[in-house]
Amino acid sequence: MLDRLSTSQEDLHSAELQEDAQAAGCSRICDCDDRQVVKVTGTLRTVTLRPRAGVPALEAELFDGTAPLDVVWLGRRSIVGIEPGRRLIASGRISMSHGRRVLFNPKYELRPLGQE
Repeated sequence: MLDRLSTSQEDLHSAELQEDAQAAGCSRICDCDDRQVVKVTGTLRTVTLRPRAGVPALEAELFDGTAPLDVVWLGRRSIVGIEPGRRLIASGRISMSHGRRVLFNPKYELRPLGQE
């Protein structure tokens, strides 16, 4: 009980995300290597529209409590339900770009919000 009182909100959120990943049978993002096929889960921290090579691309940062992962949907300007604070499960092949893990055009499943 004393640990929960002295732990920051961010640390508690990270621990909760890691428990969710384990329960869903997902890999931890920090353990994912280049070219590995993975299934990960976490919370979207940011969502931006950032063109890549002249093609629209919706880019989001997924965080699972261990490390961030850039999730990119090429050719999309928006996707209903993809918004900051939303939890999702994503699967696909990890690649490395500028030292960051990236997942292009993943299969994904939106997790329920709150009491849905």
